[in-house]
Amino acid sequence: MSSTAAVQAADWPSGYSKCADEGGTCKAGSSARPVSFGIKDKFVVKSLSGDIPCTVASFGADPYPGINKKCAVGPVGGTTPTDPPPPTDPVPGGDASTEAAPASGWAGSNGGTSGGAAAPATAIYKVNSPSQLLAALKAQGNNPKIIKLYGTIDMAAADNGGPFASTSDQSTRSQIKVGSNSTLIGMGSDTRLVNSSISISGVQNVIVRNLTIVNPCDVNPVWDPNDGSTGNWNSEFDGVVISNAKNVWIDHNVFTDAPVTDDTLPISNGKVKQCHDGALDVKNGSDYVTVSHNRFELHTKNNLIGSSDSTTSDDGHLTVTFNNNHFLHVSERAPRVRFGKVHVYNNYFEGSRSHAVYPHHYSIGVAYLAKIISQNNAFDIAGATSCTNILTNPGTASKTGAITDTGSLLNGAALNVAGQCSFSSSVGWSVPYTVQLLSATAVKQAVLSNAGTGKLTVQ
Repeated sequence: MSSTAAVQAADWPSGYSKCADEGGTCKAGSSARPVSFGIKDKFVVKSLSGDIPCTVASFGADPYPGINKKCAVGPVGGTTPTDPPPPTDPVPGGDASTEAAPASGWAGSNGGTSGGAAAPATAIYKVNSPSQLLAALKAQGNNPKIIKLYGTIDMAAADNGGPFASTSDQSTRSQIKVGSNSTLIGMGSDTRLVNSSISISGVQNVIVRNLTIVNPCDVNPVWDPNDGSTGNWNSEFDGVVISNAKNVWIDHNVFTDAPVTDDTLPISNGKVKQCHDGALDVKNGSDYVTVSHNRFELHTKNNLIGSSDSTTSDDGHLTVTFNNNHFLHVSERAPRVRFGKVHVYNNYFEGSRSHAVYPHHYSIGVAYLAKIISQNNAFDIAGATSCTNILTNPGTASKTGAITDTGSLLNGAALNVAGQCSFSSSVGWSVPYTVQLLSATAVKQAVLSNAGTGKLTVQ
């Protein structure tokens, strides 16, 4: 695991020599050698040769967005550092890695959600590779731990066995299984998890914050001719799965299909060969979950709460809060709810029913025995004209749920759930915690300024 960065920040690893400023050309010579790209103790290193553009594209990551970086060469035959210094957050303030979930969501109930805040110094890690991440999780089991991630961690990298050979291989090697009493948090503004699926299953007290989670792409989608009227491609693997877990806080992350957006996928059997499944799903009796200040973007089937109509044991569970999230060009399931007592407040939904890649179908799915309380959300959906464009029952017509809404706006006008949508308002519960609600007219600005990564101080 890495140690803390030196007091005097360096623009390249020790023993390297500058070869170019960002935008220039680094002449590395004919033999492969390590080349760094970065500034102020934030850099990535690749083994390269020849004339190399000193650009983000050449190195596959931007270690310090918005700042001009430098390239430097190491010795011929040298090795690339396996553990470059982690980024440091320049914003003053406390360390977000020890923060607990606020009381203004379900994760603040049942004793609260503190993740790994009680971890001793020996159980605080800084990791930037799959092997380091998996080792840290394994070493501590269910003991308190804080794992600070930085750079790009690709579960299909050579460090973890290389590209996936099959769906079963992907199922084994893409999973990041998180134990109880854990905090996973990104450092800086661009910590990325690629080809991964975070599994929070059968555990309690877990926090995931400040990560860009690239929604996984199934290497072998399956065609189901009986799915829908004309058949569909189905895939496995979600960005995050919360299953039979208690007290989970998912906060200030970005979930995205990019760069493998649906317009980059092939057409087969007349349909896009869809390789993505869900971004974040909550199922199998999970409770006390808060999903806050995230940006969900460029995705179709986003959030599934409750996996099937037949899992009636979920009734009365699946207590989930969605607040202050930004849903940007998300086609549906934001969220789709079965059974759950789900509170949806102060979220900003932005999209278009005619978007070329991710057209808006609906936002909130009021499915079998859903019990949804919606408050002061803002929907800016081009082409949407009524509540029925925003709320729908995506399942069997006879198996529907209940929803109440107050204060929400659709394109600046009242959403008018009671007048335009036909759902029952008998949700049978009330919010058990105190919330300081923003008016729907203030939601857009508040969410856009605070949702997603790069808003937290991580030391």
